[in-house]
Amino acid sequence: MSFNALFIAHAPDADKSIHRSRIETGTYKLLTVIVKSQPEAVEVCDELIEKEQIDSILLCPGFTHRNVAEIVEATDNKVAVVVARGDGPSGKIVQAAFQRAGCFQRK
Repeated sequence: MSFNALFIAHAPDADKSIHRSRIETGTYKLLTVIVKSQPEAVEVCDELIEKEQIDSILLCPGFTHRNVAEIVEATDNKVAVVVARGDGPSGKIVQAAFQRAGCFQRK
């Protein structure tokens, strides 16, 4: 039995059916999925939690507190939900990198 983790990130040009990966060592399984929106993030959780026996969900820094709460609710509080956040200077670096990549452009 392995520890099973799911990493979810947002990107405006993501296709959740294509932009995903899987890494397994035997004792650790890491699934990654990049989604376009918060509703897609919830869908991915609904899809994979039981199917892949997910123990922990790691969310990228772009998830708001409200988004995190929605994910926790979708897991029925049965899966650890954590957010990758850094200190103040790290947050500024990430924000600048997201802007440079065009992640905040409105379509």
